[in-house]
Amino acid sequence: MIPVYTGSQVRTAEIPLLQGDGANRLMRLAADALAHHAVLTLRENPGRLYGARMVGLIGSGNNGGDGLFAMATLAKRGVKCTAVLLGERAHPAALEAFTRAGGRTSTVEGLPALLEDCDLLIDAVYGTGVRPGVKLPEIPSTIPVIACDLPSGVDASTGAVPTSVIPADRTVCFGALKTGLTVGSGHLVSGHIHVVDIGLRATLPNPEAWVAQGDDLEILLNRSPDWRSLGRHKYQRGVLGLLAGSPKYPGAAVITARAATSTGVGMLRTMVPKNIETTLAAIVPESVPLAATEFNALLAHNRRNGREGAARIGAWAVGPGLEDTAENRKVLAQILSSEAACVIDAGALSMIEPGEHSQLRILTPHAGELRSLLTTAGVRVSATDITEDPLRWARWAAVAYDCVILLKGSATICTSPDGYTLIVHASTPDLATAGSGDALTGVLGTLLASTYFPAEGEKPDRMHRLVDIAAAGSLIHAHAGALAALDGTLGASELIEALPRAARDLGL
Repeated sequence: MIPVYTGSQVRTAEIPLLQGDGANRLMRLAADALAHHAVLTLRENPGRLYGARMVGLIGSGNNGGDGLFAMATLAKRGVKCTAVLLGERAHPAALEAFTRAGGRTSTVEGLPALLEDCDLLIDAVYGTGVRPGVKLPEIPSTIPVIACDLPSGVDASTGAVPTSVIPADRTVCFGALKTGLTVGSGHLVSGHIHVVDIGLRATLPNPEAWVAQGDDLEILLNRSPDWRSLGRHKYQRGVLGLLAGSPKYPGAAVITARAATSTGVGMLRTMVPKNIETTLAAIVPESVPLAATEFNALLAHNRRNGREGAARIGAWAVGPGLEDTAENRKVLAQILSSEAACVIDAGALSMIEPGEHSQLRILTPHAGELRSLLTTAGVRVSATDITEDPLRWARWAAVAYDCVILLKGSATICTSPDGYTLIVHASTPDLATAGSGDALTGVLGTLLASTYFPAEGEKPDRMHRLVDIAAAGSLIHAHAGALAALDGTLGASELIEALPRAARDLGL
């Protein structure tokens, strides 16, 4: 997993290293890395260094100094470099090195003419010191862009961006990965991110969050090979209860059930409306209906003997396609009063209340649903607020509802009430399709049903375990989406068909 830090954390970590000649040393390290990636880009297109034309957008701070030193190196190798000075001043030593190497300077008025014959643009206007309301020049999308530390305008801590942000093809990030490059819109405009070590490791604090990747699945699930696993029966593999579907949304229950069985649940017990039962039995014949009388008996048994009852229904997945009715509220209340862990999605999100409880829960809202959850908890927040600082508001909801929040999006945020956070990036934008969230609920339910949570464990530790499982389910879901997208247009059905291979690829 990759640690990520806020802009202020990185700036504070740099302070001890800036004494004496330390500032120049850090700038040289950053500039060398920036020049290296510029060389790689120019060798790809236009396929040469000597005679290639580069434009640098140069700010007045250290970010601009990094860009000028990098361009000085490239000018010595025959690249025709022009620095467009956007501030009232430029880093003196860097500007001197640049002009001594043969680089030319220009003002913003000359930028349009320079862009007509530009092979590469270096964005070195702002780094972590971006100013609110910044206006940046418009750059044609045909010109490759390398961002120095962050695309100018991206808030290093939140991922908020101005409308004039310059999207980067590559971002060369110095010292540590900034939170703003991993969440919100900042994640979408950063291109390929390359983190360069400039010696901050000893001075960095605990990370703000972690980015989880595919090869982290085994760690997240905390599973090690055991000969006893070969003898597990279906109840030990995990029994998942599913409360989903409605006459209006019958497909949601089917998608969730298919996703659970495709991910390898030991047994699926289903509570769906009568009009869905026949369809579900035909499409997911492995599922076993759970009648109301048996449901009540199981919950009563669970109250008498938690361990044995939990073996019958290890976890619940509730909400996909569910309508807000008195009967559904009654059943949901019984599920939420049980000790079995629960993933809560879609229609069920509007039926839960904030506050403390003993049950382990994962809530899986998208941004609009998160806004509704926060409003119910008395927190007034707009959709724009959530878009500009998703990590903050996901954490607010985790505290308000005493649960793990999985905020869905191109950057999925999984966070617990104490702030422990894992971030998972979607492998393809095609995952933003109807039914994709229902499939994720099925995957998460399967993982929850097969996970043992010691009753005597401290709740923060159990919550962290829940965050790990949420991230693991997101990784499987994202990888399945990437596999399905290889064959063309991606829908929920194609996503589900890719789940077995995705789980196998990641080591489930």
